[in-house]
Amino acid sequence: MIKATTIIASAVLIFSGNLLSTKHLQAQTAPEITAWKLNTTGVTGYKGLPADVQRVRYSSTNVYVNCSSIPSYTIGPWPMNPNDASNQAYVFRIPRNPQPKTGTKTSVGLGQIGVFTNGVVLYNALDANSYQNKNIWHQNAVVVEGPSFDACFGHPPQNGAYHHHQNPKCLYTASATQHSPIVGYSFDGYPIYGPYAYANITGGGGITRMKTSYHTRSITKRQTAIDGTALASANYGPDVSTQYPLGYYSEDFVYEKGFGDLDEYNGRNAITPEYPQGTYAYYVTIDASGKSEYPYVIGPQYNGTPANDDFGMGRATVSEATTDYTGKTSVRSLNDAGLTFFPNPVTDMLTLEFGAPTTAPTTIIVRTLLGQPVQTLSEQSLGMSRTTIDVSSLAAGVYALEVRIGSVRVAQMIVKH
Repeated sequence: MIKATTIIASAVLIFSGNLLSTKHLQAQTAPEITAWKLNTTGVTGYKGLPADVQRVRYSSTNVYVNCSSIPSYTIGPWPMNPNDASNQAYVFRIPRNPQPKTGTKTSVGLGQIGVFTNGVVLYNALDANSYQNKNIWHQNAVVVEGPSFDACFGHPPQNGAYHHHQNPKCLYTASATQHSPIVGYSFDGYPIYGPYAYANITGGGGITRMKTSYHTRSITKRQTAIDGTALASANYGPDVSTQYPLGYYSEDFVYEKGFGDLDEYNGRNAITPEYPQGTYAYYVTIDASGKSEYPYVIGPQYNGTPANDDFGMGRATVSEATTDYTGKTSVRSLNDAGLTFFPNPVTDMLTLEFGAPTTAPTTIIVRTLLGQPVQTLSEQSLGMSRTTIDVSSLAAGVYALEVRIGSVRVAQMIVKH
C-alpha cells in the first residue's frame, strides 16, 4: 500500500559522466553511502552479538563502514567445523571514485576481499589449501568446504570471521523479473550486484541472468596449466575422479572471453538502477537452477585498485573529516515502493501502476540525467491506481522517472528508444 507515512523519503539519484564512467556526484544519497544495512535499533544476531552495520561515515573520496560480520538473520550450525563466529569490529574503507587499474591487476587474496551490505565479509573462491601443499592446484572452497556451510552459505574460520565465498542468499531475494539489488562493495570501490541485470549494458533488453565467462576445462588428467602448458610430472594434480571431481581446484576452470556476459574479473560496465549513467560492477553468478557458479562473485583479480587497509585485521584508520550517515535518507526504486512501470525500454506510452490507490497528490516527472525536467504530469485527485505518460516526443536516451506522492519521492531509470 502506498502511503506517505510508510515510505522513506529519498532523493533522485542524478549522475554525471558517460556510460563507462564511474565518477558520480558525492551526494549523501550516493549508493555507496546508503546501500548499507545500518543498524539503528541495536538489533543483535548470533549469540547476541551486534548485527549488520554499526556505523557509516563518508568524505568526498571514501566511505567508512563499521561492521561486525554478524548478520541479523539466523546463522549456523556449521557441520564438521569446530570454529565459532565472533564480532570482528571491522572498519572498512570503500573508495568512492573507483577507476580500472592500469597495468598489472591486483590478485584477490585469502581473507576478506569485499563486504556485503549487511557487514558480512566476502572471501575469494579458494580455501587455504593446495594439492600436496605445492601451491599449484588450489582447492575450491565452495566444493571442498561446502559441507561445512550453513543454510545461508556461510561459515567461520579460526578467527571467527563469518563469511561467504559465494551467493549470500539469505541477504536478499533474487528475482528473474527485476534487476538485482546491490548486495555489497568490493574493496576496490565497485558495487557487487545480485545475479540478474539488464540484458543490454545500455539498460534495455529486459532482465537476464548474468553468466560468467569461466567454465570447466575439458580434462580428465591434471597435467597441464590453465593455458595448456605441460607440467612437470612432480606438479601433476590428481586425476579427475569421484574424490577429486572437476571443479575441485580453481585450476579446473578457464576464462573464455565472450563465453558469458562478464569479463575475467566477473563484472562489466553497464547502466544499473542505482547508477543510471553507468558503472563497472561485479555480479554474483549462479546457474539456471540457482547453484553458484565459479568464480562466484569477484574473479581471480580486481578490476580496480583495492584499499589495502581493508585487508588483514580490517581496521582502516579514519584520518580525514567525515560525515555520519544516519540512515534517515535511503534510495528507493519504484519496485521497492510497490509501483510498477512498463514497458522499459519504452517507445511511446509508459504505463505506471500503483500497488494501491494513492493517498496523496501525485506528481510524475521525467528528468534528464543532469536533473532537468523534460516532462511533468500532475494528478491532483486522490485514488489514482494507474496512469500513462506519452514520451514519444522525447529523444532516445536514458532518463530518470521520479514519482512524488505527497512528500515522498521514489525514482527509477528508464530507457527511451
